[in-house]
Amino acid sequence: MQYYYAVQPSSSAELITDISKAINGEYSAIYCYEQLANQAPNTAIKNQILEIRQDEIRHFKMFSYLYSSLTAKQPSPQITEQCPANFKSGILAAFKDEQETVDFYNEIAGKTNHLFIKEQFRRASADEQNHAVWFLYFLNHY
Repeated sequence: MQYYYAVQPSSSAELITDISKAINGEYSAIYCYEQLANQAPNTAIKNQILEIRQDEIRHFKMFSYLYSSLTAKQPSPQITEQCPANFKSGILAAFKDEQETVDFYNEIAGKTNHLFIKEQFRRASADEQNHAVWFLYFLNHY
């Protein structure tokens, strides 16, 4: 059985707004994950958080490229989410944010007809889901 979803393609303005929001989210995560890595209880966790941070940097660069390609302007990223001051609260916030981001990126991928953009958001969504699993692991074990 096949299912067909009535998803409206996004307008260029809506796509640009969504990409801008994604850029800000990645920018905020890059900043926060550096803080979390510095608070990590051991080297293994620190290294895993820094690896996740590298993924976020890659996403940030890709989304910035997409934004620039669509608008002929450079994005002006802003930190839109504050990082909690302690490690446990930060890990919980990161877990929740990663899960919400999975849904947001899948929504963007589902709305756009741009195949390259669709693929970039699907890949980023898979990365974000992997990050959420790591943060959940940290929550349950440390």
